[in-house]
Amino acid sequence: MRALLTDFRLPTALILAMIAVMAATVPTRAQNSEQPVACIAPADLTHFAFPLSRMAKQLASGKPITIIAIGSSSTAGAGASSPAASYPSRLAVELKRRFPNREIAVLNRGVNGEEARDMLTRFETGVIADKPDLVLWQLGTNSVLRDRPLTDANQLIQEGLRKLKAIGADVVLIDSQYAPKVIAKHDVATMVGIIATAAKQGHVNLFDRYAVMRHWREVKGIPFNAFLSADELHMNDWSYGCIAKLLAAAIAEAMTRPAMTATKSSSAH
Repeated sequence: MRALLTDFRLPTALILAMIAVMAATVPTRAQNSEQPVACIAPADLTHFAFPLSRMAKQLASGKPITIIAIGSSSTAGAGASSPAASYPSRLAVELKRRFPNREIAVLNRGVNGEEARDMLTRFETGVIADKPDLVLWQLGTNSVLRDRPLTDANQLIQEGLRKLKAIGADVVLIDSQYAPKVIAKHDVATMVGIIATAAKQGHVNLFDRYAVMRHWREVKGIPFNAFLSADELHMNDWSYGCIAKLLAAAIAEAMTRPAMTATKSSSAH
């Protein structure tokens, strides 16, 4: 009987060993086409160079805060499962979590297919009329996708920044998404550089979405289909949510940054 038991134990041990090997070789969720495990990005890619002084003033006064997100389809929420999963909607949730006792409205003014010139025509009615404290301006992708000449891109951005500064709003520029249909275009690096330069020249903050998403793909090895919709262009629920979380952290830090640190940060740039 003892010999028989030994015979039965050997196959069981082999099966358990095989299961252990299989478990060790199964791809993680981040390697599969499912959602990545965690929202990740290095701090140097998301830290704002300048304080959000208007936001800080509103926070200190206890007054309601209005944020307007203007842009194209990746602001409107194309690729999300519902409007509630767009980045402006998720940003409102993240900011409410960080400032539960404050009234913070995030208004989504994204329109599919628009370029910077189109957005400028909506500034008066879609942005300025609501007297925002912070404007998140996402731009650049559609011009690149349509192979537009980029000669006037910086001029258009500076025109928009002048309009927004005239009402005293804080501004954050958001650049292109890192996606196959975007990076296949030869002008994408030029456009990303134009937006970064415009932010420096205008002394406004840049949220480098392109670099954040490239970090997901090239450094962390997350496949595109884990953070993009099936069209290989627009973001999905996870990536909209992650961008909102990273953006909320950057906004919260920049609007609560100590005055001395803020001054040094501004003068350094």
